[in-house]
Amino acid sequence: MNPTLPAAASTTAAATLPPALDGLDPGWSRLVEAPDSEGTTRTWHVLDNAARLEQVGAVPVGTILCVHGNPTWSYLWRGLLAAATEQAQAGGAAWRVVAVDQLDMGFSERTGQPRRLPQRVRDLDRLTTALGIDGPVVTLGHDWGGVVSLGWAVDHPDRLVAATVLNTAVHQPETDPIPAPLRLTLQGPVLGPATVSTPGFLATTLALARPALSPEVRDGFRAPYLSADRRGGIGAFVADIPVDETHPSHAELDRVAEGLRGLTVPALALWGPRDPIFSDRYLDDLTDRLPHLDVHRFEGAGHMIAEEVDYAGAVLTWLDDLPSRTAAAAQDRAQDRAQARAEAGVEAGADRDARPSTAAAAGWTTAPLWQQLEEHRDSDGTVLVEMAPSTGVGPRSVSWRLLSRRVDEIAAGLLALGVQRGDRVSLLVPPGADLTAVLYACLRVGAVVVVADAGLGLRGLTRAVRGARPSYVVGALPGLSAARALGWPGLKISTTALPAATARALGVSHSLLDVAGLGAQRLEGTTLGALTGTPGPDDTAAVLFTSGSTGPAKGVVYTHGQLAAVRDALASRFGIGPGSGLVAGFAPFALLGPALGARSVTPDMDVTSPSTLTARATAAAVAAADATTLFLSPAAIANVVATADELTPEDHEALARVQTFLSAGAPVSGSLLAAAERLMPHASAHTPYGMTEGLLLTDVTADEIRAAEASGGRGVCVGRPVATATVRVVALDELGRATGDLTDAADVTGEIVVAAPHVKDRYDRLWLTEHSSRAVDGPAAPDGLRWHRTGDVGHLDADGRLWVEGRLAHVVVTAHGVVTPVAPEQAVESSRLVARAGVVGVGPVGTQQLVAVVETVDRARRPGLAPHEVAADVRALSPEPLAAVLVVPDLPTDVRHNSKIDRSRLSAWAEGVLSGGRMTTP
Repeated sequence: MNPTLPAAASTTAAATLPPALDGLDPGWSRLVEAPDSEGTTRTWHVLDNAARLEQVGAVPVGTILCVHGNPTWSYLWRGLLAAATEQAQAGGAAWRVVAVDQLDMGFSERTGQPRRLPQRVRDLDRLTTALGIDGPVVTLGHDWGGVVSLGWAVDHPDRLVAATVLNTAVHQPETDPIPAPLRLTLQGPVLGPATVSTPGFLATTLALARPALSPEVRDGFRAPYLSADRRGGIGAFVADIPVDETHPSHAELDRVAEGLRGLTVPALALWGPRDPIFSDRYLDDLTDRLPHLDVHRFEGAGHMIAEEVDYAGAVLTWLDDLPSRTAAAAQDRAQDRAQARAEAGVEAGADRDARPSTAAAAGWTTAPLWQQLEEHRDSDGTVLVEMAPSTGVGPRSVSWRLLSRRVDEIAAGLLALGVQRGDRVSLLVPPGADLTAVLYACLRVGAVVVVADAGLGLRGLTRAVRGARPSYVVGALPGLSAARALGWPGLKISTTALPAATARALGVSHSLLDVAGLGAQRLEGTTLGALTGTPGPDDTAAVLFTSGSTGPAKGVVYTHGQLAAVRDALASRFGIGPGSGLVAGFAPFALLGPALGARSVTPDMDVTSPSTLTARATAAAVAAADATTLFLSPAAIANVVATADELTPEDHEALARVQTFLSAGAPVSGSLLAAAERLMPHASAHTPYGMTEGLLLTDVTADEIRAAEASGGRGVCVGRPVATATVRVVALDELGRATGDLTDAADVTGEIVVAAPHVKDRYDRLWLTEHSSRAVDGPAAPDGLRWHRTGDVGHLDADGRLWVEGRLAHVVVTAHGVVTPVAPEQAVESSRLVARAGVVGVGPVGTQQLVAVVETVDRARRPGLAPHEVAADVRALSPEPLAAVLVVPDLPTDVRHNSKIDRSRLSAWAEGVLSGGRMTTP
């Protein structure tokens, strides 16, 4: 396919300086003469902050070379020019920013000769030579400007120190069609009218921005393209998209794409997943070519990412650490070469059994997660109990022998399907034997399991699965149906055998039974250890998604060693091990049961809705597993207590056998804990503190909570750090920001910061979030660990106990100072009229007003101002003055635990209501 170029592409016009435009400093604009790729002298328009840096006496540390795509121009980079100049003025690193208008685009010369990709790459070379840009250079490109900038990067390794991109593509797979909008535009009758004779292509591109661009910014992007004779380059650029190997620019695109594989400098991609053109598949291709690529996906952003997020701040933040990142890249390259040599030895005929096949050879100093399966593979003892098996006939026990064999068979079957170490496998399977077997099979062969809670909803699950880019999806029917309908990636495997027509409709290629059958064949006469090596403790093991209660769900990456450390922390703290029975109403702990050597069971409940768990179902699960340890979320506990009247004498007898009762995920009121203790009279009640990023950080018993609260602390006491964890805080400033140094001083309220061997490795494809979570001033974490900023606020008391006071994002800054929400919420909830409360701020930071929003014991029928008696009681109990007291039938909560109050949503709702908006349900 070789589209005919629009006639207007042959129009010539001189370069000019742009008019006054919103956000554009006229001191940046320059016209530069330089030869083009054919040696003809041309005039380019560029934006360059060099003069502004000179005015403030700043010496550039390097140049950021910015290349726009189609149909934008250098105006796209005005935010970076401003931010880099301001940073230099403030005494930070001084980056010269040069943003080019490509020939026939923006305010550069109209050559009358349509330019192909090879010409554009050479044009950029000639221009940078004329500008005297000799390094160090950081390239930055967007859209098709990404290819041009990366072409320059590949050709100038001597000057290049880093390569950065916004949404772009360097390769179009022959098996995949180009995006539909481009296919339509490339049609002969459409190309000219859509791109040149009308401003349709430009208008459509600008309309992709969310939120919509202001009129002033839209005018800025339109300024160079006000007439058809100025838009010829737009049409020519579209026509130059190399859609197949016959296209004149196809060879150059291939050259650049393959050249990236040899690019060893640090690299960064900032990505808008909502882009209808440059979707995540192009990001996947980039990460394949640049394995060391740092990635940050801005959920909600799209093609006009530069207008939708603070990309400039992200780029400059990333460049702040460039020297250490360059050193790390060199070390990675050395390791890659060593690994390549080792793999070459295997390919050259080395005995496959010579690959690491034992935990010790793989570098383990503790037992891998699957060690108990190895040790108990000949045992007929029970490891799992299914309370609601697919047969529907009573509880079903699964032996260690059966689970070990099935794990080996599935693992070998996955190898037969082509699963390799590091491949991602998304698990859309409810808790039970199937999920446990496939999880441990994936871990055993070094595949990375991706686990996202069904409670995220279809939109949240879609973001999670697409963002995690799995190569394989194992799912039950509901998950596979959603995967098909919403276009989730990956080869599909069903947990049960499906009718042929259903399998075809859902795109399912195998069932789990098929996979196990393939594995059984491969295992004949050999062992799994002989078929595959053992993953090492530093290999990635899992991507676990957060609940989404504080923004879009984040993928939390754990290594094998870190997951093993989670197991060890649980075993050490709570004495869970071989012979123990564990009832887990929270899937991660149910899955850790075999790793602990314990019998585990998930109660008969909807795991996506913890409040569906009843007291009878809990007692039945305890009896089935002869459990001594029980883990439930606060929402689950509340319903267990609420349905306790249904318990039989046998149920009470079962619950009386529980010795350890755990609840985490959200604060648990003293009254609820006391009610749970009455149901389990011999149990020690614990409310450990943790999160997806670190599942067990501190622990406290109910007795310790009561003693601590009697001392008058503020917030929720979550106890002392577990043996391997260290807890500090970063003090809040007068605007509620965590800006101080790390401290363990008593009674200093700040952001909670933790370090432990079982804290996450990183966030997946969220470089900026990960950087922020590690940015801590003060002493290094002990034992070579890294600090993790939790986003929670609280304080340590004089006895070293941690008290949680809320989320950093929910801190309220009034005219009288900083207020954390938990203490006033607890005070309000002590009212005999109030069931639950959320205390939020409305108005601008610094003069915010506190508002209490409550669920009443006598449930309100509709939201509104609180009745006089309720309002008076709440105001009297609150330690802080309240501007208003509102009632709602139900407070909005998170999707996973149904317990955490969504204060951000509640604050926005209260502000809308109090400013005259409709009294709708939050």
